[in-house]
Amino acid sequence: MKLSLKEYNTLRNQILVVFLSVMIIVLLIVGIMTFHLVSALITKNAEKQIRQTAAEANGRLETLYKQIDVLTSQMVTNTEVQQLLLQVAEGHPAKFEQRQALTRTIGSFQVYSDGINSLDLYTKDYQRLYPLDETNLLTRLDKKWVEEADRAKGSMVWIGTDPRDPAYFLAIRRISLIDRWFSNGGYLLIRMNRNYFQLEVPNSSLSSGEYMVLVDRNMATISSNYDGDIGQAVRERLRLTIQDKEYIVVRQSSDLTGWTLYILTPVGSLTEGLSVLRTAIAASGGIGFFIFLVFSVFLSTLITRPVLKLIKTMRSARTGTLKPSPEMNSTVEINELTKTYNQMVDNMNELIEAIYEKELVRSHTELKALQAQIDPHFLYNTLEALYWSLQDKEEDELAELVIAMSDLFRYTIGNAHQGEWVTIRDELEHAERYMQLMKLRFGDRLTWSISAAPGCERVPIPKLMIQPLVENAVLHGVGNKKGPGSVHIRVRRADPSPKWIIEVEDDGPGIEESAVRSILRSLEQEAVVAMKGSGMAIANVNKRLRLYYDRAKIRDISIRSQAGQGTVITFEIPGGDA
Repeated sequence: MKLSLKEYNTLRNQILVVFLSVMIIVLLIVGIMTFHLVSALITKNAEKQIRQTAAEANGRLETLYKQIDVLTSQMVTNTEVQQLLLQVAEGHPAKFEQRQALTRTIGSFQVYSDGINSLDLYTKDYQRLYPLDETNLLTRLDKKWVEEADRAKGSMVWIGTDPRDPAYFLAIRRISLIDRWFSNGGYLLIRMNRNYFQLEVPNSSLSSGEYMVLVDRNMATISSNYDGDIGQAVRERLRLTIQDKEYIVVRQSSDLTGWTLYILTPVGSLTEGLSVLRTAIAASGGIGFFIFLVFSVFLSTLITRPVLKLIKTMRSARTGTLKPSPEMNSTVEINELTKTYNQMVDNMNELIEAIYEKELVRSHTELKALQAQIDPHFLYNTLEALYWSLQDKEEDELAELVIAMSDLFRYTIGNAHQGEWVTIRDELEHAERYMQLMKLRFGDRLTWSISAAPGCERVPIPKLMIQPLVENAVLHGVGNKKGPGSVHIRVRRADPSPKWIIEVEDDGPGIEESAVRSILRSLEQEAVVAMKGSGMAIANVNKRLRLYYDRAKIRDISIRSQAGQGTVITFEIPGGDA
């Protein structure tokens, strides 16, 4: 018995046992890791593709929604519509000829969108001006939608399915009268075709077994390629079973519309290739083990060194590096084992290359989307072309105004290198360009002066801090005054403090003392100023001062005003870097 044990206790058999054990362990590790990694990669890539598809579909729906929103926004600011509603708001009923003339105006907007079926115009008293019947708005929809339109202050409010005809959707927006301090002038009811929001994704990767469901913020179905109603069933769920078939739910919400797009993908379609992968790994491992066992019995001594090299190459896969094993002058069996391993490496590298190419395609698509954005230089080039055209016609005054407008846009829009900080000199130049443009409106009624103490030109200041106050002084000071008016901008050092004081003064009708107290109280509480426009610029500048500077170093904006004697707005900034 001892002799028998000694007979088998040879170096070759020991190497054989060790190599067989190593081979089994390596095959198991590689097989299990490969299976889990590849399966996770396939599932993750499929889910990423579905999310990309959902983002593309959601982007298309947002584009359709924006088209209707922009078109109706242009209509409610149309001069003819504004004037008619202003007439009605002032107590003068609309004439039949005026209402009839709306047909041409509304029709000119409606032809620009296939999604709009009809546009109904109502007064603030809910009486219809167009079409020409006397239907009341509250007979078409519930009053809560009218109240929500009032709260939206001119933004489009999505209602959903038309209760009169499920083939259409309804939306409403309040019309604010521009010449009446944006007060309520009426309502625009938009009736849209349901098939306008059909879920269509060009070059979509969706299979026939997947479903797409689009719901609004009330979970009412807008569009779906599923015959039944699963709008409520998909809410806040990651898995869903339909007709004994399990689906993965991917959702994509839109901040613009408030809608949510759900894509239901069968779990089986994501894992259909894993069974083949499992079989291939098991078969490859079995073949490798069999070859290794048969030829190791006869050539264990000869293959010791080549096998060590092969194991070393295979172990490099643990670090994520898949390299083929170099060819060796050895037995046929070892060469066959090396060839099998290299084929597996090639297959793995091909799979990695395919995934890399898909990522390149996705990056290319994102680059195309970025290139499609509007270049603001188009606006600058257009204004420059207009400038040269006016120069050719010797319209020098208008040409200078065009240049001032171009500089105004460049400064306001800014660029990536300019950032949020400018100098006081830039702010003063921008304010003067604005007043040059206002000169076109007020003529000789408007005069202004700018005085800046030496040394303030290069002091940094957040962009658009002075111009809003100047605009406030022009519109509510000079604009509300009979006869000529003036605006004065002064920049001086607050000696001995290292601060700079900036004042904007007008000689307009001034502000009542109670109104001044109300504005200052609102600034202290950071509340929204409720009065007509005059406090909005002040609140905006004051809030930005608090954001950009330490409140311990500066004070809030101060206001000095008396009725009939004009207004002075003052704020201060540190003299050094912000």
